[in-house]
Amino acid sequence: MYDGKITDVPGIEVGHAEHSSKKTGCTVVLCRNGAVGGVDVRGASPGTRETDLMRPTNAVQEVNAVFLTGGSAFGLSVGDGIMEYLEEQGIGYDTGVAPECL
Repeated sequence: MYDGKITDVPGIEVGHAEHSSKKTGCTVVLCRNGAVGGVDVRGASPGTRETDLMRPTNAVQEVNAVFLTGGSAFGLSVGDGIMEYLEEQGIGYDTGVAPECL
């Protein structure tokens, strides 16, 4: 049965954590088998991480995770933990050294 949730899509997993006293949190959309990604960055001072990899002229054609987080530029450090998790799971773009994950 489909409830209209993003997790109704086969292969999509979602996780969320928050730090209520600091009024910030993070949501991660995980695509273990990869998915085509796209981005439209807007705003006066957006913080992004590796969004340029999604340009069609680049070698990476799929994303394995997308995260949305608060905490200004400090929130971008969440990507470090996501990359560690994906590497442990053997998920990501094989650079010949270790999987490179977005």
